[in-house]
Amino acid sequence: MSQPGFADRKWMELAIELAHQCPPKESAYSVGAVIVGDDGQEIARGYSRETDVSVHAEEAALAKLLPGDPRLAMATIYSTLEPCSQRTSRPRTCTQLILDAGIPRVVMAWREPALFVADCQGYELLAGAGVSVIELPEYAAQAQAVNSHLSFDD
Repeated sequence: MSQPGFADRKWMELAIELAHQCPPKESAYSVGAVIVGDDGQEIARGYSRETDVSVHAEEAALAKLLPGDPRLAMATIYSTLEPCSQRTSRPRTCTQLILDAGIPRVVMAWREPALFVADCQGYELLAGAGVSVIELPEYAAQAQAVNSHLSFDD
């Protein structure tokens, strides 16, 4: 369950499509996220600023589910950007939301650059908590392209 495969690529492509739906904002990334059950069926999806100007993609997807949804215990969340580990607009980070939901696997396209947060630790915090974290670097350029409204270096 930890190695990327065809399904991971399919779901990441959908997450990138969702990221394109984000209204651009000069102080935030445009991100897409999809939660998929162990049966290969989509559970929920979301994108940055989907419901309000501060909502993150992972948060938007998780908000569509009831707390304790049993499908989350075997799910994978796909995100075009590393889940945030610091946040000022909400009490909990996306990393904490994922851990609280009990999602055991995270697949991401792109590590968060040091534009808004000097050293995002989402990957490390998730992996340190026992979550299987997979990076699909072949999708990083697409995830970054959705964020052309921002100015950053690789």
